[in-house]
Amino acid sequence: MHNPVGGHVPVAGGLVRTGLAYARELEAEAVQVFVANPRGWATPAGDPAQDELFRAECAADGLSAWVHAPYLINFGSHTEATVERSVVSLRHSLRRARRIGASGVVVHTGSATGGRERPVALAQVREQLLPLLDELTHDDDPFLLLESTAGQGSSLCFRAEDFGPYFAALDAHPKLGVCLDTCHIHAAGHDLAAPGGAARTLDELVATVGEGRLKLVHANDSKDVAGAHKDRHANVGAGTIGEEPFRALMAHPAMTGVPLVIETPGGKEGHTADIARLKKLR
Repeated sequence: MHNPVGGHVPVAGGLVRTGLAYARELEAEAVQVFVANPRGWATPAGDPAQDELFRAECAADGLSAWVHAPYLINFGSHTEATVERSVVSLRHSLRRARRIGASGVVVHTGSATGGRERPVALAQVREQLLPLLDELTHDDDPFLLLESTAGQGSSLCFRAEDFGPYFAALDAHPKLGVCLDTCHIHAAGHDLAAPGGAARTLDELVATVGEGRLKLVHANDSKDVAGAHKDRHANVGAGTIGEEPFRALMAHPAMTGVPLVIETPGGKEGHTADIARLKKLR
């Protein structure tokens, strides 16, 4: 089964009217959307007719759909209001994802703020996230996909092995998965551009979380070198990762059927070129 390739698409003006129209222009086979303002706490109800139409059209086109939760979510925060809002925000993204037929919701793994120890932050992650995971009881409920960071500040999860304690805190819940961002993992110190780097990184990830947990890849090149701990995306092949590691990534057994979604600069032109490039490498 090949890897569907697609992109994160804008949805202001409607999931179908704007989002799917954009995806079709990119010739995308996978699509990622926000169902709320990524930089806010609002939880918009959405338009049931648009939701249903989006679900139906994705199914008809064989489009794999994904939701990215807002950036403000942090279950490791020492601020009570942030934690409470994070629960409401993520629950909203999970419920809307189910309505639009999305396979998973991507959430950033967050950081231990206020000088907290990592085990304390992870205990809080458990307390807040496990109940949300336990709400995912329907067959068509999405997976919750953890996306590691580039390792800035007091990040809870940036190296492949960091997924271990995070999964352990959540009892390796059956609805838990991983979204691997190539820019983040490279910037975190897994040199994807080194000979065999991509395969080695995926081997480490599988050894840490087990088989079948990798559900989605954010295919982004990096403006910065491996280990720089900076999150700056570049177009595929135009950064310090280069084209070849993406080919190696797609050839790895852990990637069977896993979609790749780009979050790269350059607007529609850049996105179209990146998707075409990944399809060629596939």
